[in-house]
Amino acid sequence: MEAFSTLLNQISGVIWGPLTLTLLLGVGIYLTAGLRAMPWRHTITAFKLLWRGRHSDKKGDITPFQALMTALSATIGTGNIAGVATAITLGGPGAVFWMWITALFGMATKYCEAVLAVHYRETDERGRYVGGPMYYIKNGLTKKWHWLAIAFAFFGMIASFGIGNMVQANSVASALEETFNIPTWLCGIVLCLLAGGVILGGIHRIALIAAKLVPVMAGAYILGSLVVIGMLIDQVPAAIALIFDTAFNGTAAVGGFAGAAVSAAIRFGVARGVFSNEAGLGSAPIAHAAAKTDSPVQQGMIAMLGTFIDTIVICTMTALVIILSGAWTAGKTGAALSTSAYGGVLPGIGEYIVTFGLVIFAFTTILGWSYYGERCAEFLFGVKVILPYRILWLIAIPLGATGQLTIIWLLADVLNGLMAIPNLIALLLLGPIVFRITHNYFRKQQQE
Repeated sequence: MEAFSTLLNQISGVIWGPLTLTLLLGVGIYLTAGLRAMPWRHTITAFKLLWRGRHSDKKGDITPFQALMTALSATIGTGNIAGVATAITLGGPGAVFWMWITALFGMATKYCEAVLAVHYRETDERGRYVGGPMYYIKNGLTKKWHWLAIAFAFFGMIASFGIGNMVQANSVASALEETFNIPTWLCGIVLCLLAGGVILGGIHRIALIAAKLVPVMAGAYILGSLVVIGMLIDQVPAAIALIFDTAFNGTAAVGGFAGAAVSAAIRFGVARGVFSNEAGLGSAPIAHAAAKTDSPVQQGMIAMLGTFIDTIVICTMTALVIILSGAWTAGKTGAALSTSAYGGVLPGIGEYIVTFGLVIFAFTTILGWSYYGERCAEFLFGVKVILPYRILWLIAIPLGATGQLTIIWLLADVLNGLMAIPNLIALLLLGPIVFRITHNYFRKQQQE
C-alpha cells in the first residue's frame, strides 16, 4: 500500500505539475483573447442576468440562477478555506496574486464551458436535459475524438467519490470532532441522512436546496471575514502591497515560514486557484447544461460569475484574514492555519466561522458533486445506473467520514487532474465556435 501511495504521489506531481498548470492557464489566456476580454467587460451585465435568471419559462430543468448555485455548491468547498491557507503556506502571500490571475482568465474558461454545454446538450430517456464536456466532445467533435468523452466521464465518475464525497465527509467529521467532540461515525450517519433527503430527489431538489443554502452560507462567511478585516482595516494596504511584492520577488523566511521563491508562489497560486474554482476541469458545465435557457451566451455569462465569486471574492476574504492576522508566519497550514488566523483576531468566535464554513461548504460540495458524478455515470451506462449510483454515493459518505483517506485523496487528486485534459483539448478545438456564437450574439444585441 505504501508503494501504491508513493506511485500516486509521483503521478499527482506530474499531472498537477507545470505542464498541466501551464495548459490550464494558457487555455484561459487563449479563450480570453478570442473573446476580446468579454468576461471582464461584461461582469456587471452578468450579475444583472443572474438576478433576472431567478425565474425562467424556457426549456430546461432548473432556472439559470439555480444552475449557478448548484455549480457553486460544488465549487465552494474546503479549497476556499484550507486550500487558500495551503497556497500561502507553500508559496507565500504572493500566491494570492497568482490565484487572482488564474481566476481572471478562468472566467473565460468557465464561460466557454457553459456555452458549449448548453449549445450541445441533449435530453435523456427521462426527458431531462444533460450536458457537459462528454456531450460537447461527442456532439461537437468528429468521431476520432469521442474517446475523450468516455475518458472524461470515467474520470469524473470515479473522482467524484473522492474529491466530492469521501474527502468532504472526512473534513466535516474531523472539524466537528475537533471543535465539538462529536464522534466521526455519528457525523457520517447524519451527513448521509441529510444528503440522502436531497440527492434522492434529483437535480430539482439539489438545485432548490443550493439556491437557498449557497447565498446564505457564502454571505455569512463573507460577513464574518469582513468583520475580522474591519478590525485590522488600517493594515489592509500593507497586506495588499505584500501580496503584489512577494508575487514577483518571492517571500523571505520569517517566523515559522520557511520562505518561498517566485516559482513557488506561481505554482501553488495557480494550482490552488484551479482547485478552488474548477475552471477548466469541466465539472460546472454539467450543472449549467440543465438551465432553463435558449441562450448559451447568457448562461455562459452567468456561469463565469462562479469563478469570480469563488476566488476573487471568497478566497480573497480567507487570504486577507490569514495575512492580516500574521498567522501565516506561525508554521501552520491548511484548515488549522485558517482557524488560527480567524481565532487570533476574534477569540472564541473566529474559530466557529471557520468550522461552520468548512461544514456547510463541504456538505454542499457533496450535493453538487453527486450530480456531476451521476451525469458522468449516465453517459457511460444509461439512465438505469442513476438509482444504484445515488445509493452507492450515500453509502460512501459515512465510510469517508470515519476512514483514513490518504489513498482516496491521492487517487481523487490524480483523477481530478485527468478530468481536465480531455476538457481542455475540447475547449481548444471548439473555442472558435464559442467565439462565433458570442460575437454573433453581441452583434445582434447592438442591432436591436
